[in-house]
Amino acid sequence: MSTSIRRSAWAITFALAAAACGGGSDSSPSSEPATSDIVASDEGTEIEPDATPVATDAAAPPASDDGSANAVVEEVVEEELEPVAGGTLRMALEADAGGLNPTSSALTASGLNMANAVFDTLAAIGADGAAVPYLAESIEPVDGDLTLWRMRLRPGIVFHDGTPLDAAAVKTNFDTQLASPLVSMAIRPFFPTDGAATVVDDLTVDYQVLEPNSTFPSQLTGQLGMMASPTWLAAAAEDATLNQAPVGTGPFVIDSREQDSVTRFVRNDAWWGGEVYLDAVEFLPVPDPSTRNDLAFNGDVQMIHTVDPASSGDLLEDDDLQSVLDETGEENFIMLNAAVPPFDDLRVRQALTYATPLQNVRDLIGLGIARPADQMFTPDQPYFNPDVVQEGDDPERALELVSEYCTDVPEGCSDGKVDIVFSFGGGTVAASREAEILEQGWKVGFNVEFNEIVQDSLVVNVATGQYQTTTWRQFGGIDPTDLRPNLMCRTVTEGISLNFARFCSEERDALIVEAQATVDPEARIPLWQAVVKDMQDAYSYIFTRHSPWVVAFDPDVRGVCDRTSPDGTALRCVSNGRTWFDSTWIV
Repeated sequence: MSTSIRRSAWAITFALAAAACGGGSDSSPSSEPATSDIVASDEGTEIEPDATPVATDAAAPPASDDGSANAVVEEVVEEELEPVAGGTLRMALEADAGGLNPTSSALTASGLNMANAVFDTLAAIGADGAAVPYLAESIEPVDGDLTLWRMRLRPGIVFHDGTPLDAAAVKTNFDTQLASPLVSMAIRPFFPTDGAATVVDDLTVDYQVLEPNSTFPSQLTGQLGMMASPTWLAAAAEDATLNQAPVGTGPFVIDSREQDSVTRFVRNDAWWGGEVYLDAVEFLPVPDPSTRNDLAFNGDVQMIHTVDPASSGDLLEDDDLQSVLDETGEENFIMLNAAVPPFDDLRVRQALTYATPLQNVRDLIGLGIARPADQMFTPDQPYFNPDVVQEGDDPERALELVSEYCTDVPEGCSDGKVDIVFSFGGGTVAASREAEILEQGWKVGFNVEFNEIVQDSLVVNVATGQYQTTTWRQFGGIDPTDLRPNLMCRTVTEGISLNFARFCSEERDALIVEAQATVDPEARIPLWQAVVKDMQDAYSYIFTRHSPWVVAFDPDVRGVCDRTSPDGTALRCVSNGRTWFDSTWIV
């Protein structure tokens, strides 16, 4: 049931969320089949249904340690050799992307890996989780006003087609995203209708946000911060096929692309960031996690990523492969649609929570590899609330609430049990197995109709509110402010909604607005812990496990974690299943 969908259809919806955010969340069904282009966290959020085996738990205001040092484990060769140029790196991805246009495509982990080859971002994620300038030379609040941020570009950078990266190009990118029916959903709720981005001079842009936001630079580390050539954007607006031939400022240039087969990028010898070592990078979509692993073990590809617990465990145990384990990524959970019967009734949401066979799901699906999740933060992260423990495995409490509900709403029940529809993305053994495990617990008080559908359709149904309950994978933003599109009342809308649970809490909104306005990282901690408590009290998410994203690569691949910003700051090398390639080389 957890099906990590990453395909084109739902990409539509999800892509938004991710794109809007900066550091990265990926929303999708919770199993591990690929997802294609959702706008993911710009990460704010990537979206995915849930279906994977599992196992347990700037020149701006200061940022706090996000816990990355403890939750990102690098098992890589300590390099003593000098980098050499040459070679082609082949990476197997969990899915393809419907398009590679950061202003309109929904990009999840797979699409973001490809995008990272061809595009650079205005800001980047430091090794400590803080956003630092990248294409930008500086990103600072104007006169201390956290609603007005000034971004100044580094001079002399040009796109692959020769178009200059200037302030006008930045504004064109922002305006194009704002005009996108999809991507704008994650952006528009947080910017004013007029004057959101203003050109100050050739290299300077001012961003006006609705409320004070001390962590605004984080939003520029993902899809919102990816810069595409305005010349190409104009052409792609007239010819949609050009969305498959991206033009950025990045270390690699598009060479060829055959969807659902191979996408190839070749070295940009004129890259503004310095020397690029690889001759080329090739991406192959391989949805089945076991097949991806086999390709890596057999040497048919030099790099893969996976969020499947069983596959992750095999990769981490293989002494011949290097790997980076990232547990700061998304969480797997059961999501309840609080806007439709019967889950618009708190008692039913509570009853399903209590009836959930939580330990069995964690043991049999998590496989002792994925850590149990009680909330959207890991214990390594500062915002983790130790007082919030996921409830479950309590059928007696579930039955009391079911009895009360069925007395009051008999039309919603049959034979003394609540009638519900559980939707999940089909096509994987893990998804079907999780459905079976859940039914064993839920049948005590619920008549469960199982709706097994293709993941693309599930994503669309979730985004449009046409579901009752489902398994899902989401959250995981490095900066929690990037998760706003999925948590706030303003994104609960008719039609497509990025607040997929469709639960509105004014108290939660107030906490988030206060947290993002708070400059002191330590002072933000109790505010986000209160958000976590509010989420628990809403009973719209039943957290099961954290996603163990692993990027594994051949022993001859070097430099993956040697990335630095132009100012020399060490950068994060893996985030939510995506990596970068500008410092990578092959022995």
